[in-house]
Formats: sequence, C-alpha cells, structure tokens
Amino acid sequence: MSFFKFNKEIKTEDLKLSDYDQIWTKFCFLDETGSLSDKTDQYFTIGILKMSQPYYLQSKLYFERSKARFYDEVKFNKLSKNNIGFAKIAVDALFETKSVWFYSYSISTKSDYYIKNFDKNPWTAYEQITLKLLGTALAEQEIMVLIADYVTTPKDIHFEVNTKKLFNVSKKRLALAGVCRFDSKSNDLIQLVDLVIGAITYDIKFKKGLVSGSKYKLELLDHLKSKLGATSFLKSFKNHNFNIFVDKTDHLNGLKAENNTMETNEEGLSS
Repeated sequence: MSFFKFNKEIKTEDLKLSDYDQIWTKFCFLDETGSLSDKTDQYFTIGILKMSQPYYLQSKLYFERSKARFYDEVKFNKLSKNNIGFAKIAVDALFETKSVWFYSYSISTKSDYYIKNFDKNPWTAYEQITLKLLGTALAEQEIMVLIADYVTTPKDIHFEVNTKKLFNVSKKRLALAGVCRFDSKSNDLIQLVDLVIGAITYDIKFKKGLVSGSKYKLELLDHLKSKLGATSFLKSFKNHNFNIFVDKTDHLNGLKAENNTMETNEEGLSS
C-alpha cells in the first residue's frame, strides 16, 4: 500500500500541512559546469538530479567506493586512467536506481536567447537559469529541497535566500523548502551530476570542433550515451527520466557540427 494519496480535487496551492500524505518531497542535487563570466569558454550547463530517497543511490556509490578502494573526488574535467573506471560505475549506479530524474540546461553566453533573457550580471543570470531549471523539475503536489555545489560568491549575492524566495513566489506556494550548498568533495551525488553535465557539455564542444577530444572524456561520454540510447546531445534529448535541453541560438556551428543550420529554440525546457 502506498503512503502517498493523490486527490485531484485539491489544488496544489491549497494543500495544507495536514495534507502531508498527499505531498511528495524530493531532494534535488545541483551542479554547474563552465562559467557565465568566462569570455573564452562560452558554454554553461546546470544539472539537477531529483529523487525521493537519496539513500539508495548514495549507499550504492559508497559500496562501490569501498569495493574499489577509491575515495578521491571524481570530476569530469579530471578524468584519467585512474578514475575512469569508477566514473563509469557511478553512471551505471544512476541507471540502476529507481525513481530518479535528471534535468539539465545548457546555453552559450553568446547566444541570442541568453543575451535577450538573462541578466548581464553572471551571478544573477546563474540564479535565473537555476530557477528556470527548477521550474521544469517541479511536479504537482511536490515540495523540493535543493542541495547545490558550493561556489564562492560576492558578498552581495545571496543565492540560497533569493532562489527559495523567488521560486516560491513564482509558484504561489511552498514549492522549495530550502536551499543549502555543500562542497562537492563531500557529496557523491553532486559529483555524479558533475559527470553527467560535464559529458553533455563536452559533447557540444566536441561536435562544434572546440575540443580535440580527450580519450577518457570521450569514453565516459560514449558510456552515458549508450545508457540513454542517445547519439548526440547537440539537439537536446528527452525520455521518461532525462530532460536535457541545449540552446540552439549560439550561431557557432563548428567543424564537427552535425549540420550547418542551427535551429532557434527560445522555449527552453519542457515539463
């Protein structure tokens, strides 16, 4: 018997604390790759891994670490022969875990959509993209808790406070219960998000001829694609559990682009 009860007659914004058995609570682990202020690397990706019970995936990764005696932080940009094995195991663990969802948003800081819709201040733009991604991840009668990778920010930037307040105001209900940052070195699930969004962003760069192709990065990228049944992320990808959106208004086709005409898509992620 499922503890959760669903009453379609009760609107999400009308739910009360006493309706706790009709409200899903989900943990969201967020990481980003790239920088909105980097003038040489224009691609930026934010990813969210959402689940009800992080324990199952976390314990699986802990078990695999103990089995392999591998205790280092694993990051996509630092893939090597010493950690590619565990990185692939981590991706396998993600696909072996039930009731997990992944969302990502990739955009170029030189794209039409970015210039038109996001703030010139990179920190404000980061908050705006996060809010956009959270909006896609949120389901009806659901409250989320956001756990994000720690990033050093200027003193006048209050990411945790702003994100919670703005998101709840936009949804006109309690949709985001709280936001907290953790050092990714202490959290395997944030590291796993890093691996996935790193692979997605690398695929974009490789297809556009911006990187020559690192052996181990391409190996993990191919491993992720095979798990998803995807051939490329350049034109976005979506299935039941994964929603990977890539903005197509950067005007940079590159040498390895799949075609010479990039489609314009300003609608972004679909729920």
